[in-house]
This record gives sequence, structure tokens and C-alpha cells, in this order.
Amino acid sequence: MRVYRPESGRLVQREEPVPEPQRGEVLVRVRAVSLNYRDLLILDGDHFAGGAGALVPASDAAGEVVAVGDGVTRFAVGDRVINTFHPDWIAGRMPDTAVGYGNGQDGWLQEFRAVGEHALVALPDSLTFEQGATVPCAAVTAWTSLDRVGPGDVVLTLGAGGVSLFAVQLAKTRGARVVATTSSAAKAAKLARLGADTVIDYVATPEWGKAVLDATGGRGADRIVEVGGPGTFAQSLVAAGTHHAEIAVVGFVGRSGPPIGFMDLFRSGATVRKIWVGSREDTEDLLRWLTVWPVEPVIDSIHSFEDAGEAFRRFAGRENFGKVVITTA
Repeated sequence: MRVYRPESGRLVQREEPVPEPQRGEVLVRVRAVSLNYRDLLILDGDHFAGGAGALVPASDAAGEVVAVGDGVTRFAVGDRVINTFHPDWIAGRMPDTAVGYGNGQDGWLQEFRAVGEHALVALPDSLTFEQGATVPCAAVTAWTSLDRVGPGDVVLTLGAGGVSLFAVQLAKTRGARVVATTSSAAKAAKLARLGADTVIDYVATPEWGKAVLDATGGRGADRIVEVGGPGTFAQSLVAAGTHHAEIAVVGFVGRSGPPIGFMDLFRSGATVRKIWVGSREDTEDLLRWLTVWPVEPVIDSIHSFEDAGEAFRRFAGRENFGKVVITTA
């Protein structure tokens, strides 16, 4: 089978044996993989969970079951599936020993992957393989970030990355008002078409936290999907106002920014909650929600397996709007 592994800072395609599913495992014919920011960090050796070594990259995939090991009961040959981001987090509290794809074990940028049946969920017929591959990290992260959001709440999303785009769409299905930030008029128009009620250009308006307050009559956001980290957190805190908002801390795309003063945090009354994607239960809850309130994942581009390097370059250039997907067909 074809598989990619990193060598000297670049992806190299190899031929390796197709794995045999062991007891409790299924063999998945991978049909599509989507890229996430963490994939770039891991390949660059710049991820807080450790470098990639020679591990197969990519944490998100969709495919079909082509063989099952002894004792498998959850799936049968022919079933369409996606993986869960954390293979051993079924429900409840995240395990302390969680091992990620691409930085703790081989990921999904390969034609076949043997994995425990507990680490997969069924892919609904309403989603293609390409769409399904966008769900495990970005969609589930957005879903758990919006926990308990309801009609009338104000949700703030930052930028136009995969998590933020899903957050706009999912927040609207929950009846929330969405305020989004972005860096260009073109992206602002696309965000508005996805459902954002107010879009703020953070390049033209560096003090965009105050702009969020102005747009909401001084109220601020009830929920902030905070993907920027140090580069955006100070303004997110302003946007939270003083009415006990929740800031769902997702990522750290912006690596540097002004320090956060204790009194600023205290006056805001904001609750800060770290989001680490979600469990299998969260993934299944999201997919059930989408059967009633469907959203179409935003896909920027689809690349062949042979052009995986170009897919990574496209994603690294940060000009994409939506998910970058690699197919194995």
C-alpha cells in the first residue's frame, strides 16, 4: 500500500505491507484525509506533544471497512466510517494517557489503516468521504466549544480556519447570533453567506474586542471560540464584556501577543475552558445533530494522494477558505 512518512522535513511516499486486523480491530480502506493546523506543527517538530519522528501524519480520515478481526461487533465489511480524534477517549473525562495520531502513533495518510473498532464511528450517508474526513478534529472541536449554546446567545468566532467555519455553521443551527472576525472583504462575504450576522475586519480594526461590544450594544459575546491563543486572547477578553461569558480555548495560531492582566480577567468574569477536541460520544452526538440540522462542510480543495505535498503547501500558505482534503482513490 502507499503511505507517506516524513523524512528530513518533507513527506516521502513509500510502499508498505497492508496491515492485518488483530482481535478487536478493523481494517479501513482510507478514502479521504483532511489536514489540520496540528499536522503542520508536528511535521515542523513544533508541537507541544512532541515531534513526528517517522510517523504517518494526519489525524482525520474517512473510509470503509474492508476486513474485521476476531471479536469485532461494532462494524462489518462495507461499513462507512470516520475515526475519532482521540482513539481511546470514549466518553466522560479525557484519559491522561491519550496518544494522538501523527505524534504518538501512525496517522491516516495511507491507503489502509488497522485500528480498534472502538476508535471509529459510522459515517452517515448524508456525508461523502471527503466531507466526513473534515469532521474528527475541526467539526467536533467546534461542537464541544458550543456546548450549551442556545437561541439568543451571541457567539464570537475568530478567523476563517476549519474550526471557526464549523462554529459559525453550528452556532446558527443552535439559534445563536454569530459575530465573526476575519482579515479581508472577500472572506467577510463568505462568512456572511455561511450565516455570520456581523463580520469585523480585524486588520482594519485592531481593537476588534471593542467592536464586538459595540455590535452587541455593550453586551459582548456569550461564547468565544478562541483559536488564536496569545495573539488574540487579550481582545477576546474585551469582547467577553463583564457578564460572565465563556471563552472556549481551542488553539494558539497566534503565537505572541500582549500579556493578560489578572484584573482584566477578574473584571470580565469570564470562564476559560480548554477544548481538546472531544470524545467518541461527542463525535456521535454531533453526527446525530447533523441528521436533523445538516450543515455542509466547507472544503477549500481536494487533492489526489500523489499530490499530498501540494495539499500541505496549500494549507501552509493559509490562503485556503475551508478544509484541505486528500483522497486516496
